Amino acid sequence: MAKITEKITSLIGPVLEDMGYELVGIEYIASGKHSTLRIFIDTDHGIGIEDCEKASHQLSAIFDVEDPITGQYNLEVSSPGIERPLFHIGHYQRFLGNDISLRMVRPINKQRKFKGSIGSVSELDNTIELITELGSVTLDIDMIEKANLIADF
Repeated sequence: MAKITEKITSLIGPVLEDMGYELVGIEYIASGKHSTLRIFIDTDHGIGIEDCEKASHQLSAIFDVEDPITGQYNLEVSSPGIERPLFHIGHYQRFLGNDISLRMVRPINKQRKFKGSIGSVSELDNTIELITELGSVTLDIDMIEKANLIADF
């Protein structure tokens, strides 16, 4: 999956940037004819439905020509929303101190799901320190399967 998302990122990142959008991240969920390619975009002033439609139209044209995914899939273009997904180290740095929930690729001490606040981020080690109710834990960002901000109301 990582190769597909990397390929798509290099293909569409510059296009979205030229359109004035930040490519927040990509999720590809392979499920035969019901596969989904979800692309999250953002701007400093937020994203509206018109932005998603505009980006979707442009990206569909690129995918029709480049065909980066074999088989059928549904393309979804979305804002990151309140419980914004975190995809790379820059996101963890940007939201330092915020509460997040995450799921690891493999268990750490028999645990895959974690909740806590981002205590620190190490670019050198590509890790985050997550402050949980039970203490702090250091997690390798490459081993995080999915992470999202927790909305604070």
